[in-house]
Amino acid sequence: MSLHDDEVVSTPELVQRLVADQFPRWADLPVTPGPAGGTDHHLFRLGDDRLVRMPKISWAQEQAVSDARWLPRLAPQLPLRLSTPEAVGEPGQGFPFRWSVTPWLAGASPAVGELGTGAARQLGEFVVALRSVSTEGGPVVSGTSRGVPLARLDGAVRTAITEAGNRMDGPAATKVWELALDARPAAEAAWIHGDLAPGNLLADGGRLTAVIDWGAVGVGDPAADLIAVWTQFRGEQRDVFRAVATDGLTDPDDAWARGRGWMLVQAVIALPYYWDRWPEFALACQERVAAVLAD
Repeated sequence: MSLHDDEVVSTPELVQRLVADQFPRWADLPVTPGPAGGTDHHLFRLGDDRLVRMPKISWAQEQAVSDARWLPRLAPQLPLRLSTPEAVGEPGQGFPFRWSVTPWLAGASPAVGELGTGAARQLGEFVVALRSVSTEGGPVVSGTSRGVPLARLDGAVRTAITEAGNRMDGPAATKVWELALDARPAAEAAWIHGDLAPGNLLADGGRLTAVIDWGAVGVGDPAADLIAVWTQFRGEQRDVFRAVATDGLTDPDDAWARGRGWMLVQAVIALPYYWDRWPEFALACQERVAAVLAD
């Protein structure tokens, strides 16, 4: 089964043609399958030093342009590398979306709990640095995007809890969700990554090296970036990340409650959709829900 019903499939041959047509300076570089992509992109190596990101689905079609606009502004102010595009490609060769060429960043996506407290501190410091960047002129999140007021997701979350059935503790999840809704809203909006999951982090030698996949970037509720405590860390690592990442917030306890809500938004809504399409991801979502409920 395809990950999405209307997924657009990319191949090395397609990427080779697009690169040769639009970026002839790279036409002689080999194109090979890259690391496994997430929900939104197929990834391909372009030579040894570059990565091509090909959207799988229409909801990801604006990311190449967004990355090219905002990541150069953010990157110089952050302590880890970003997947800043070197070039943005146009639709062509039968491919309907814009796509991007980024540098190949060293490191590998860490497994949950694999990183130590030093990396937990690193990521906490990254979150603080990101929300310290001036938001003037930044893209304010809207609709039901990550970082908007949680109440906008109320119906979707409650529906997903019901659809999940016995795949989670529905009453407990509903209680945590309602506590998140009752928390005071953020005192002010800030820059957020919006999806600090293991696949969007790179590490080498036990230290974080880069933060990638900025499809949810925007200016919104900073609590949305607290989800890393449940997606990436365990035990003492969680305590360290929480202490560092909430430092300076005027409402740390309310932000934590909203952070739990944001984790439910991502994990609960994903469960019914990916249960048969991507069982491994659905299992990870179950584990994240359980971690939030145990917190």
